[in-house]
Amino acid sequence: MEISDKLLCLFSADVTMKDDEYVVTVPRREIDTGSVESGETYRVALISRETETESEESQTTATNESTTSTGTVSSEPQPPVEAGEIRYVEVEDIGKQGDGIARVERGYVIIVPGAEIGERVKVEITEVKSNFAVGEIIEEEF
Repeated sequence: MEISDKLLCLFSADVTMKDDEYVVTVPRREIDTGSVESGETYRVALISRETETESEESQTTATNESTTSTGTVSSEPQPPVEAGEIRYVEVEDIGKQGDGIARVERGYVIIVPGAEIGERVKVEITEVKSNFAVGEIIEEEF
């Protein structure tokens, strides 16, 4: 399955019936982390449920196989980009210091110095931190 770079968050939720509508509840942590904002409209994709055993195994594997550069297991989510990686991004915002801001998987931020809102650029990731990365423009307006 291909996952869009525009994916802001991923979570499991039950679908409930309220009056004459079906409701999917977004976990508060998604609002608190800034991935999703209250009052905004989002596209929602529903993926068929795996059997409980498959789901538990994949969650356990994903958690346990996340390792740090020293080879130790980490329970923290890892950045979705690596230094040297090439990405195509769209600048959505401008940061406090005037740099372009793009978001990729899970709302992870890539700072793009010299980019303007709405620009679609090809960047090389030059620095990766746990909550953001820096990308250098290598091609403008792809």
